[in-house]
Amino acid sequence: MTHEELEESVPLYAAGALDRSERQALEAHLLSGCVSCHAALKEFQSVAALLPLALSPITPPPSLKATIMAERNPASIPAEAATHEPVKQSLEPGEWMNHLFPPVAPAQSSSLPWALGFATFLVVAVGGYVAWSVSTERSVTTSNIQQLEASLKETSTKFANLQREAGDQAKALAELRNELQQRTDETAETKEQLTQREAELEEIRVQLSQRGNTRTVETPQDELATLLRIPNAKTVSLAGSDMAKQAAGFLLYDSRTQKVWLYSVNLPESPAGTTYQLWAIHDKPVSIGTFNMDSGKAAHLLVKKAPSFVDAKTFAVSLEPSGGRPQPTGQIYLLSQS
Repeated sequence: MTHEELEESVPLYAAGALDRSERQALEAHLLSGCVSCHAALKEFQSVAALLPLALSPITPPPSLKATIMAERNPASIPAEAATHEPVKQSLEPGEWMNHLFPPVAPAQSSSLPWALGFATFLVVAVGGYVAWSVSTERSVTTSNIQQLEASLKETSTKFANLQREAGDQAKALAELRNELQQRTDETAETKEQLTQREAELEEIRVQLSQRGNTRTVETPQDELATLLRIPNAKTVSLAGSDMAKQAAGFLLYDSRTQKVWLYSVNLPESPAGTTYQLWAIHDKPVSIGTFNMDSGKAAHLLVKKAPSFVDAKTFAVSLEPSGGRPQPTGQIYLLSQS
């Protein structure tokens, strides 16, 4: 057999499971001084010695003790057995190796229970300490997490408030920007208007300067145009009387400025020493002014400051002596139509 085969048969030898030829071959190999096989045999013998401890204990029958005690009682031992020592049987093949290499039995000590108890106490103490440490660390970690969550919540609230304030400020800024734009537009418009007014004033200044050098005489047509532009100016139509049926007149007046303009046609030419006089009649006649016929058959009268005749309902033109009279004395030639 090779060395590997012999080495593989060492566990079977320690358990007593080899046949005679294999056992003798291994014993011869061990006697040759193989160190590795000797060491392996010791280890496997130690293991084999522990195998019975793995068996379940069996309760002996009650009669076993009585049987053993009866066997040990000398009175019950036969005489032949008492006089002759028992013949010692020879060792089985291979058992002599157990005498050469006795198996190592597990050491037993009276301190083993104490050691086991102390080890158990130590394990329990270490386990308790570890559990306490883990619990404490977990509690501290939970507290830290809660603090972090509270801090995060507070930070989120502050951030939301800052966002809201920023939104309000942005809105206010937009409103201010819009208001500023409106003010800018209004300022630009006002500036444009001022520029126009300055141009108009400059033009008026130039016109006044020119008029200062040249005296302008207003004509009746200018006065008529001025009266026509007055919104509250009133007009009155006058018709010819029996003295001048073909005559007609047109009266335009403004009671606020007290300006009166009369235009008449087809009146007879006033005789020498006479003049036509315009009257405003309410309770009594009020003289407005006198006029004479122009060239042709048209005449006009312009009064820039007439007496007050706000309540006048009727207007008339009579022929009076030159210079006029306080009250009408001559014939009526024109009379306003009611």
